[in-house]
Amino acid sequence: MSFRIVDMLTGGAGLAPMAGVTDAAMRLLCHEQGAAWAVSEMLSAKGWVFSGGKNRNAQDILARLPGEGPAGLQLFGSEPEYIAEAARRLQDCGFQFFDLNFGCPAPKITGNGEGSAMMRTPKRIAAVVRALAEATPLPVTVKIRSGWDDDSVNAPEVARICEDSGAVAVAVHARTRQQQYAGRADWRVIRAVKRAVSVPVFGNGDVRSGADALRMLEETGCDAVIVGRAAQGNPWIFREIAAAVRGEEAPPPTPAERVAMAARHFELEAGLYGEKLAVLQMRKHIAWYVHGMKGASRFRERINQMNSAAEVLAALRDYALE
Repeated sequence: MSFRIVDMLTGGAGLAPMAGVTDAAMRLLCHEQGAAWAVSEMLSAKGWVFSGGKNRNAQDILARLPGEGPAGLQLFGSEPEYIAEAARRLQDCGFQFFDLNFGCPAPKITGNGEGSAMMRTPKRIAAVVRALAEATPLPVTVKIRSGWDDDSVNAPEVARICEDSGAVAVAVHARTRQQQYAGRADWRVIRAVKRAVSVPVFGNGDVRSGADALRMLEETGCDAVIVGRAAQGNPWIFREIAAAVRGEEAPPPTPAERVAMAARHFELEAGLYGEKLAVLQMRKHIAWYVHGMKGASRFRERINQMNSAAEVLAALRDYALE
């Protein structure tokens, strides 16, 4: 049976796309802890087409691991022809759906008129969504922000355009591009989007616990929540949210579990990218895993000086015993 977006609405939460974070290793660990679906790091459609798929970073984004749950491949770009061509080439690469990024606030992305800059050009969004939907039989979802700034909160309008152009679900990060990741997410925007469209709406922003997820579902009427930064070093948040939806409580991870998960995460990264790159990439992940633990600051400093897998794994084993 082919994948359907409705299959994502299982009572669990989804893992939001995050550049440099939501690779195959992260997605697998979150799925094991209850994530209903995940979305990859964003891939430049135009870059993929021009490179012929030979770019190492793009190949890393496309990597998948056995045991991963449903995942979407996130594309970004402002030119419909490149979005469509990339989709035709990538539709058999192992992802269950395509997601379009209209939310990234990074200047290097918005400076090219892509990511959240697209919120200022709804007609361009319509063309991009339509081109992708017509180019592939896979479901197409979109990730949007509230708007460009406080004076142009247009998420409901953009969501309707996306639905009319072929999107089967809309994820809303309830902050403007101007906010970046600061300030409070305005969940009223998610509620307005839910009222504006008939496709599923996924809420994003300030969900840091099972209680937060329940409150977002109740206050906005959204169909599911997606979690971004709160999952960094904390894949157990998906277990917590799934339990909360069932009216249950999930125990928080113990310090030993957190260190053991960091070690497993490291081993998965090393298998994907090799020892040297894994050591570098895991520095941020390990810092997230041990945040708030005894001696975490000193431990992070030690990890940041290490250059081999043996050193890192030995340090994690020793830290778990402290």
